[in-house]
Amino acid sequence: MATSSTSIDWRARAASARFDGRAFIGGERRAARDGQTFDKRSPIDGRALGPVARGQAADIDAAVAAARAAFDDGRWAKRAPAQRKRTLLAFADRILAAKDELALLETLDMGKPIQHALAVDGPSAARCIAWYAEAVDKIYDEIAPTAPSALALIQREPMGVIGAIVPWNYPMIMAAWKLGPALAAGNSVVLKPSEKSPYTALRLAELALEAGLPPGVFNVVPGYGHEAGEALALHSDVDAIGFTGSTRVGRKMLEYASRSNLKRVYNELGGKSAFVVFPDFKDLERCAKTLAGSMFFNQGESCNAPSRLLVHASIADDFARRVAAEASKYRPADPLDAKTTMGALVDEGQLGTVLGYIDAGREEGATVLAGGTQARADSGGYYVEPTVFDGVRNDMKIAREEIFGPVVSVIRFDNEAEAIRLANDSTYGLQASVWSSQIDRAHRVARALRAGTVHVNQYDEDDLTVPFGGYKQSGNGRDKSLHAFDKYTELKTTWLRVDAQ
Repeated sequence: MATSSTSIDWRARAASARFDGRAFIGGERRAARDGQTFDKRSPIDGRALGPVARGQAADIDAAVAAARAAFDDGRWAKRAPAQRKRTLLAFADRILAAKDELALLETLDMGKPIQHALAVDGPSAARCIAWYAEAVDKIYDEIAPTAPSALALIQREPMGVIGAIVPWNYPMIMAAWKLGPALAAGNSVVLKPSEKSPYTALRLAELALEAGLPPGVFNVVPGYGHEAGEALALHSDVDAIGFTGSTRVGRKMLEYASRSNLKRVYNELGGKSAFVVFPDFKDLERCAKTLAGSMFFNQGESCNAPSRLLVHASIADDFARRVAAEASKYRPADPLDAKTTMGALVDEGQLGTVLGYIDAGREEGATVLAGGTQARADSGGYYVEPTVFDGVRNDMKIAREEIFGPVVSVIRFDNEAEAIRLANDSTYGLQASVWSSQIDRAHRVARALRAGTVHVNQYDEDDLTVPFGGYKQSGNGRDKSLHAFDKYTELKTTWLRVDAQ
């Protein structure tokens, strides 16, 4: 019988937990080549979790060499799709079996509530791996409609060695979004997790090996972005980079590709998503609850968080009050308490960043309707109250830049055209949402918004069958769905001449 999260003493488990921060290369744990480590502390209360291998160029070289050897000898790439499917399904089962352990690692590592890590992150990662496993033996190659004198075959082949660089906000889910299609297609992978959240990635590599993935096919090198991440992106034996992170670092990924082997780079970057509410929408209470739930989930540390609330002036005062009331329900608390719904920011640096944006909002003349201060300062961790700003102009810093924290800005508009203009007046284009009871307006505005996903009368409903990614400086990468295979496969044409008899 499964154990419920509320019946587990998570604090006791945390106190007895042990952490292995060594890299995983060629099917085994390894210290960094030069023996260097960095200390990892939990954002919950500052407790020391242990030393983590500080991967450098030499460690990346070793991981890429292991991945290349595994690819070239075909121990994984040359397996039939149905065989890869069985192994990846076993990997997904291992993730589910270890969900309690993985949830605790995720919570201690980056501060999210244990109930979310347990119910969302682990199961979502397993579901992603299983989905791509099930998909891989159902994708057919093509025969081109050539003249009778030729037979042209168009086949998908694995690219080779994939470098995956993932952020700290959803460590398992982001890793799975890269691993699922890359491994299912037959590639080898070198994963560089964020130095702020390395532990679940390392454990996933062990689980994959236990499930039957051959050594060298999946390698993990922890370390800093400017060391291990840069070395991976510059490596000339890496065929593609799948990167999720900031737009600033995404630019560097493109630069590294140009300086090395012109490897393909797929960037899934930041966002400043618009949540557009028209006065004809009838259920403003549900709308406000959805906004707050989507904005303050994961402490606002989500690239698709609806941080720009665009609301018609005729209902703006009422709706802003509703959102502020909902925000007050998200009280930062101990993430190891199974009832907690809002945890800690990932580290002291992120705390300073978020508080700096709150100060900037006040200085530019916006009004704080809820929150606006640090919380639980005596805990030793990094917590911020969910914050709602009113009276925000779209040219203010808090409306232009990605904060990556629990801060939402209320921006008023007077008509549909202005709503569209304001929503599109951003360097980002990841997601958006339109709330209207008029179906023609909903369609019209959704089509006009420059975003990779537009939600209508809901937000953040999702499925693996649809792609995730954005327009403009939100990047060019598309995770999830069958389209993700496009990133990790090459198209080969084989042209055969057919002589007439």
